[in-house]
Amino acid sequence: MSSPWSASRDVSPEASRLLIERAHEELVAGNLEDRRLEQVRPLVRQSWERAWTQRIGAETLPQLALAEDELERYRLEHPLADVMSMIRALLLPGDPTDSGVIIAVGDHVGRLLWVEGDLQQRVRSGEMGFVAGANWSEDSVGTSAPGTALTLGESVQIHEAEHYNRLVHPWSCTAAPVFDPESRKILGVIDVTGGTEAATPQARLLVDATARAVESELLVSRLRARSAKTVTPPRRPRRRSPLTTATLRVLGRDRALLEVGGDDSESVVEISARHAEIMLMLATHRQGVSADHLAALVYGEGTSPDTLRPEMVRLRKVLQRSAPELQLESRPYRLSAPLETDAQTMLSLLDRGAHRVALTTYRGPVLPESTAPGVEEFRDTVRAALREVMLTEASVDVLLAYAEIPEGAEDEEVLRLCLEMLPARSPRRAGLVARIERLQQ
Repeated sequence: MSSPWSASRDVSPEASRLLIERAHEELVAGNLEDRRLEQVRPLVRQSWERAWTQRIGAETLPQLALAEDELERYRLEHPLADVMSMIRALLLPGDPTDSGVIIAVGDHVGRLLWVEGDLQQRVRSGEMGFVAGANWSEDSVGTSAPGTALTLGESVQIHEAEHYNRLVHPWSCTAAPVFDPESRKILGVIDVTGGTEAATPQARLLVDATARAVESELLVSRLRARSAKTVTPPRRPRRRSPLTTATLRVLGRDRALLEVGGDDSESVVEISARHAEIMLMLATHRQGVSADHLAALVYGEGTSPDTLRPEMVRLRKVLQRSAPELQLESRPYRLSAPLETDAQTMLSLLDRGAHRVALTTYRGPVLPESTAPGVEEFRDTVRAALREVMLTEASVDVLLAYAEIPEGAEDEEVLRLCLEMLPARSPRRAGLVARIERLQQ
C-alpha cells in the first residue's frame, strides 16, 4: 500500500519563509510592533505572543514530563490506548518505519504518549526532544501543532519557521484534538510531523478525519460496554488514586534531592550523602536487595549488615516524615513505590534518541564524592553510556555541546571527531585544534 505522505506537495516560497524567520526574530527580541509581524498568520502571531509573554525561550527544549516506567503505566490507562491500532492504520499504512512522517499521540495537557513512524525521522526529531514522555504544550515549547491545537481546541497546521522554537524550524506538522464523544472535554491530540508534506490541506483532512473516527470508535465501545452491563449487576467504578511520582536527583549532587509529587502537591527534601547512596541502590535494584548485598554496595565487600541496619532505621524515619508515599520495606530491602532517578531518565532519553535533551539533563557525575562501590559502578555506567552515544550517534551540534562539559572537554577523541564532522571552513575548527594541541603538550 502506498503511503498517503508520498505524493509531492507545493513548497512555500523562500521569500515567505525568510520573512517569517525575520518576524520571529523581532518578536523574540521584544519588538512586538515590527511591521513584518503583520505578514504572519494571526493564529501563529497570537501563539508567538503567548509564548513571549510567558518568557518561553526560543531554544528551550521540552521537559520530560513522564519517565519511562511512569509513561508505561499512564498510557495503559489512557482512553486513547484502545484506539492506537486504528490511528496507526489510518495514518501509517504500509511500513510505518519508512513512511516519511512521524505520528504522535498526546494527552490533554500536551504530554506525548506515543511517537511512531519513520525511523530516520524519529532519530532526527529526537534531537529536539520530540519523544514519548516529553511535554509539547504551548506552555512548554511555544507554538507547535500539538500544543497550539490543544490551546485552541481545533486542528492546526504549523509550517517550519512558524514554530516558536528555533530548533523545530526544519519541521512542519498538523495536529487535531480528540474530544470525549459525550462530555466534549479534550482527551488528547493526534499529530503528524515531517517535512512540508506533513502540513498540506490533504494532511489536515486526513488528521481531522482520524480524530473524528477515533471519537466515533470511543462512543461505540462505550455503548457496547453499557449494553453488556445490563446483563450483570453494575459495579461501582474503582476510584483511581492520584498518580504519585518519586524522583531522586543525583546528577552533580552529593546530597541528593528527593522529589515526591501527586496530582495536588509536591514535596522536595534534601537527604544526606549516605541516605542518597542507599536510595540510589534501591532505585537501581527495584526487585529488592538483601541486607548483605546492600551493605556491600554501600560500604564495600565483607561489611556486616549490622553496619547498615542503624542507617536503614534513620532512613525509614526520614521517609515517614518527608515522603509517606514512599516507604522502606525489608526482606529484601526495597521501596514500596517506584523511584526514578534523574540519571536513569537521562539514560532513557539517550535510548529514545533524544540526545540533545539528554545532554541538557546531565548536571554532572552521579553523587560525585561518593566512594560507595555500587555508586561508583553506576556512575561509571552512566558516564560511559553518555560518551558512547555522543561518539556514535549524536549530531555535530550536540557533540560540540558535549565537548564543552567536563566529561568531553578533555577527551581528545571527542575533539577530533568534532573536527571531522565540522565543515572545512567552520570558524570553530581553530579553537578545537588549539584544544587538541594543549592536550598533547
